Amino acid sequence: MAQEAAERFHLDRILVVPASHPPHKSGATFAAYADRLRMVELACRDHTRLEVSHLEEGTERNYSIDTIEKLQATLSPGDVLYFLIGADAFADIQTWHRWRDVVRGVTFIVVSRPGHVYAVPEGARVERLESLDLPVSSSEIRRALAAGQRPAEVPDCVLEYILVHRLYGSSPPGLPTD
Repeated sequence: MAQEAAERFHLDRILVVPASHPPHKSGATFAAYADRLRMVELACRDHTRLEVSHLEEGTERNYSIDTIEKLQATLSPGDVLYFLIGADAFADIQTWHRWRDVVRGVTFIVVSRPGHVYAVPEGARVERLESLDLPVSSSEIRRALAAGQRPAEVPDCVLEYILVHRLYGSSPPGLPTD
């Protein structure tokens, strides 16, 4: 998704920012921040335009607007800050903390997901990435891992990390689950 967005919209780089404590995922994140950061590093290691950020590391609560404001402070005049987001998450944008400020602060690249319809809030700048349908969500991937499946959407190096560290209820092949 990130590579396709970089190509299609001629982006210099994509900053991948794992949230330390995402407010919309309360109780749903079953892997520690350090594990999620490492999985992102593994997934991005062979992609030159993808840069992993520790920007939200150690923060008690991560709101997108806080990250956006930190990044805006580093931009040069004329730079555009994009926010790459799935259609399912964008459909909930109006529930976000200071969502109007989020909408004013970025141009969204919304990636389509089959069956997800969304409205664009007034004032939002949106580019659509519709030819790249994401067939599954991260929640579906976590459920599949917990059920002992090995989702094809997960890069092999990340899947190995998940299995070795027994994340999301998974276990390495040949070992019983807890």
